[in-house]
Parts: sequence; structure tokens; C-alpha cells
Amino acid sequence: MTHQGPGDVAARLTGRPVTAVRPLSGTLAEVTLEGGRVVMVKLGEEPRAVQAETAGLRWLAEASAVRVPAVHGHEGRRLVIDRVPQGRPTAAAAVRFGRDLAALHAAGAPAFGAPPPGGPRDAYIGLAPMRNTDGGDWPSWYAEHRVLPYLRRAVDDGTVRPVEAAVIEEACARLPELAGPPEPPARLHGDLWNGNVLWGDDGEARLIDPAAHGGHRETDLAMLHLFGCPHLDRVLDGYQQAAPLADGWTDRIGLHQLFPLLVHAVLFGRGYAEQALAQARTALAR
Repeated sequence: MTHQGPGDVAARLTGRPVTAVRPLSGTLAEVTLEGGRVVMVKLGEEPRAVQAETAGLRWLAEASAVRVPAVHGHEGRRLVIDRVPQGRPTAAAAVRFGRDLAALHAAGAPAFGAPPPGGPRDAYIGLAPMRNTDGGDWPSWYAEHRVLPYLRRAVDDGTVRPVEAAVIEEACARLPELAGPPEPPARLHGDLWNGNVLWGDDGEARLIDPAAHGGHRETDLAMLHLFGCPHLDRVLDGYQQAAPLADGWTDRIGLHQLFPLLVHAVLFGRGYAEQALAQARTALAR
């Protein structure tokens, strides 16, 4: 019988004996290997979610842009990656992170909605299912596969009233005129809130827990705005130095936030639905 404890999985996937296991939560454990290397063992919701996360981390790493922790592999519902020794974010590190994030986006994707190589089409963003379906143009793809599925579920759950849903549906219908100039598919982290940006003790940022896919680069930046990020102005300075954003991008932040806000409305309730409705109304008033 195969043992499935975090230490057992870490030993199998790294090929090294384990000297200590320290549970951090019900889903995360810190495991020390012989020789002193420390890895994190994460327990996912289901094997498909772990497969998606593993493929996403490797796809982001292939861009040689923003760093990600080394991935040792996955087994069942467990993923093993290197621990990131924590440091403090600095203004200089934030500028570097912005430049590196621009390079990550510029690495591109085959299509809007394309999953990472080896990743499942039926993936996750946090605890919510997320379907990766290819699309030819960003406005129609974003509406059909990133906004409306969560809006429909929020209506079914009673979190958004049907009369309110019409406001977000109208914003989706007007996306071709509101979305700004066309851009090629970017390689997105896909769930870029502050908790998924780790600042290492070496002064470099690292990304964890991606919902990676091909999308619009402004979506990652909009999520950083939504949930906050240390030295965000400096991050944006670095990004703009490396890859200037199209004129009017700040006016489009709310449109790109519809996706994460509705995901959060589905997972956490009415408060996020009200924020999504406010952003839709603001976009329609421009």
C-alpha cells in the first residue's frame, strides 16, 4: 500500500529521505529533506486541480521571467514544490517584478483560453472550476468563458438578481468597443492576487498557485489592483518600462476585474457581486 502522508510523497517525488514534517494547515505541510532542503507539500481539492497547478507552474517557469518555486512533481492530490524563504518587499524588487511580469506576459500563449501544456481544459481558479476553451478574439472569449459562466452560477445561487445580471450582460455585449486595441494572447498567471506573490529573502518575487492560461495581460494587472500589492506603483513603473500598456488601460481595470469578482461572488457571496455590478455600471457610463 502506498503511503500518502506529506513526508511520504515528498520522499518519493524528490528521491531524498525526510528528516522532519511540520504541518502548517490542513492542506499545507513543510517538509525538511536530508541535507537541509525544505519543500512544501500542498493538498489540492482533487487530482485534476493539482495537475492544472503543476502544469501552470512549469509553463510560467518556461518563460524564464518571474521566478516560481521549483516543482518536484505531483501525486494524487498532493503537489511538492520548493519552499520560498520569506523576505520583505522593497521598491527596487517591485520594479524588477514589474519588468519580469511583462516578460512573462510577452512569452505568449497559443490562444485566449489555452491551457498550459499538459494541463487539463477543466481547471480551477482557487476553489472554483474554470474551463479553458480557446477563443479567437479577447472580448467574445472573455465574456463567454470568464464572465458569464460565473454570472449564471451567481444568479442560480441567488447571489445576483436577474435584473442585476442584465447590467453585467450589457457590459459583456459592449466589450468589443470597451476593450481597447487588440492584443495577442499573453501568458497569464491567472490568479494574481497579493497572496500568490511571495517576496523571497533574496529580494526577488516568486509566483505560486496559478490559474494559468492564455489571456489579456491587463487581467493580471487588474487583479493586482483589486486585492492589493506592496509597492504597486513601482510594479507598474517596471512593467511600463518593459512593455508599455495601451492608452486608457486604467479605464479598463474594472472590466478585467469582473472575472475575479464574480468568481469570488460564487465562492464568498453578495459583497463581491455588488463590487462586480458597480464596475459594470462604471464601464457602461464611460
